[in-house]
Amino acid sequence: MTVELREMRWWDIDQVLELEKDLFPEDAWSRGMFWSELAHSRGATATRRYVTAEDGTGRVVGYAGLAASGDLADVQTIAVARDLQGSGLGGRLLTDLLRAATAFECHEVMLEVRVDNLRAQKLYERFGFAPIGFRRGYYQPGNVDALVMRLTDPSASVQGTEING
Repeated sequence: MTVELREMRWWDIDQVLELEKDLFPEDAWSRGMFWSELAHSRGATATRRYVTAEDGTGRVVGYAGLAASGDLADVQTIAVARDLQGSGLGGRLLTDLLRAATAFECHEVMLEVRVDNLRAQKLYERFGFAPIGFRRGYYQPGNVDALVMRLTDPSASVQGTEING
């Protein structure tokens, strides 16, 4: 199956919300949250990068977002449809975000990941993220802790990687 990455646009939000509710039912983002993030992803003053992964039928099968501020970036979200988890799509999405962090001239990238999401933690570790702490009760309403991870030098993590359509 061919999956193409492209910039997220407002017309993707309905499909993104379907995935969001399926994958993160307890703490899904709202439509307004996505609109707000997309408002900061365009133009000369952009501080965000949001990307969708679309299969050959036009179905959004993944998405990811990054926020940049000064020399620090934060991975806001990465999601992959259940039927494509383990396919490498999460790595492609993360590579895109790290390239964006480099373009934003960020020297560090931070993220939070659920302590019970070992698959995601292993992905982040493969890209060089290291655990630096916890945020107790970060994911609500389930009161699940977040593992905080940091990557220094995102450009080094993506050198030699290639995003294929």
